[in-house]
Amino acid sequence: MNLVALPAFTDNYVWLLHDGHQGIVVDPGDAAVVVDALKALGLALRGILVTHHHGDHVGGLSALAPVLDGPVYAPATERIPGPVVPVRGGERIELLGLGFEVIDVPGHTAGHVAYLHRPAGEAPILFCGDTLFSGGCGRLFEGTPAQMHASLTTLAALPGETRVCCAHEYTLANLRFAVDVEPRNPALHDYVARCRSLREQGRPTLPGSIATERAINPFLRCAEPDVVQSALTHGAASPAPVDVFAALRSWKNDHR
Repeated sequence: MNLVALPAFTDNYVWLLHDGHQGIVVDPGDAAVVVDALKALGLALRGILVTHHHGDHVGGLSALAPVLDGPVYAPATERIPGPVVPVRGGERIELLGLGFEVIDVPGHTAGHVAYLHRPAGEAPILFCGDTLFSGGCGRLFEGTPAQMHASLTTLAALPGETRVCCAHEYTLANLRFAVDVEPRNPALHDYVARCRSLREQGRPTLPGSIATERAINPFLRCAEPDVVQSALTHGAASPAPVDVFAALRSWKNDHR
């Protein structure tokens, strides 16, 4: 299977998995980029995965209906336009003969899900929508800090080689914040240099990996002493990981 990031809008990615003949897409907020890719690659669209209800993730569903020959899987508790097959965490679905585990990851939205594919002999692939970003995480529009912290903890426990397919190219902005939180982290500074080089070449920073995120993402490092200290100086109620996370997320909301 080929994994392709299709740039959409200003900083979105619609993810495409295909075998050269058939494909599936994840979070098609923009139908045009999907249709263009299908034509360019000579692919039939056999299915769609949706992580949550925001318009930049579902806005292209109606326009893709005429070219879709397959199901749309979407979170059971969110309002998604058009006919969908509802999914919940703990379920397993199949598209193009590929298995996907559904993972509940509330926080960004109340019913947000992620999809994990474990191809034989290859690194797993995680489609995590707006829950986990490289170097960051999504804003809490509907969930609580405790929910998002639990969701990120679940994702951080996946195998380190798991490919992290986020829905936005927010990496450099997230890393600026991460450096402010944990300026003495050498792995973080190395990653900043690598991502800057990729963007200067016009290439995506994604997919990342769970191992990298565990090493550099402050939202996955809420028990690290330097991260805890930074959170305490920015209003954390205690050094407990959930309180550290809540302070980091509030700080990040206004970070420039």
